[in-house]
Amino acid sequence: MLRLVSISSLLLVTQVLASPHTRASSQPLPLLIWHGLGDNYAADGLHSVGDLANETNPGTYVYYIRCHDDPGTDSRATFLGNLTEQIAQVCIDIQEHEVLSQAPGFNALGFSQGGQFLRGLIERCGDRINVRNLVTFGSQHNGIAKYQICKDGDWLCKGYVGLLKSNTWGHWVQGNLVPAQYFKSTNDTTGAPTEEYLENSNFLADINNERALKNVTYAKNLAQLDNFVMYLFEDDTTVIPKESGWFAYTNGTDGTVTPLKDRDIYKEDWIGLKKLDQKGGLHFETTEGGHMQLDDEVLIDVFSKYFSTKNGSWKGIDEREQQIIEL
Repeated sequence: MLRLVSISSLLLVTQVLASPHTRASSQPLPLLIWHGLGDNYAADGLHSVGDLANETNPGTYVYYIRCHDDPGTDSRATFLGNLTEQIAQVCIDIQEHEVLSQAPGFNALGFSQGGQFLRGLIERCGDRINVRNLVTFGSQHNGIAKYQICKDGDWLCKGYVGLLKSNTWGHWVQGNLVPAQYFKSTNDTTGAPTEEYLENSNFLADINNERALKNVTYAKNLAQLDNFVMYLFEDDTTVIPKESGWFAYTNGTDGTVTPLKDRDIYKEDWIGLKKLDQKGGLHFETTEGGHMQLDDEVLIDVFSKYFSTKNGSWKGIDEREQQIIEL
């Protein structure tokens, strides 16, 4: 995703990036943040999180993942779009970015659906971008069983949800309506995914390696993480079931929960979670409140534990470079 800038600006960027005298040293790895449904990369709340990351770990270069440079269009892309295409484009954007293309690795923070999108990015693009630590909050790693996504009075959203409910497995819906692409239908008796889900899911069935033919690259890429930290919100009523954030299966009939480690996705290590766990890199955490009700204390703890220079560093960029790149 390229921005049009003047030739003089491009020359200045090139000169500054090439100058050994402007480089800082031992800065934290760049932080990738992927927002949730209905949000956009330029939102004040999201940037306050990035500011807090920088206050906690000075020198952190924060990149807010977007599907379009226009914030309104980026927000619409959280609901309307093909996830396979979006993730492929994000991978290219990071590789071609003036700063990110120089970094030896990244940390990553995903809010709600942005969490499983980052995981999909790591699985599909891990040979080209090196994410070291991934933290997700209230994400739907094992999918959703209900479309609990619209705010009161959002009739356009409710209209789309009507379409989702009536035709979740249709070709157009799976290729264009984002929440449908991580919806999951299961047999409540056995917990096994239904055939219609396995045959038609555009995103989740693939990145969870649930089909008979497994993509071994996905498991290899995810297992290379240093840490994968999954947070649940204790009072989450938006993500149904909330235990999806830990890859658990929740029986829709009686409410019983099968933890990740008792499921085949872990025992047979379809996506590398078992290998990651065996080296101490898989973490299950909870935080108080409803969906995306986060306080600074929790975020600061995350930034300190997983995103500081002790978790990886690079030569970084200085303030002048950042100002030029943001022109």
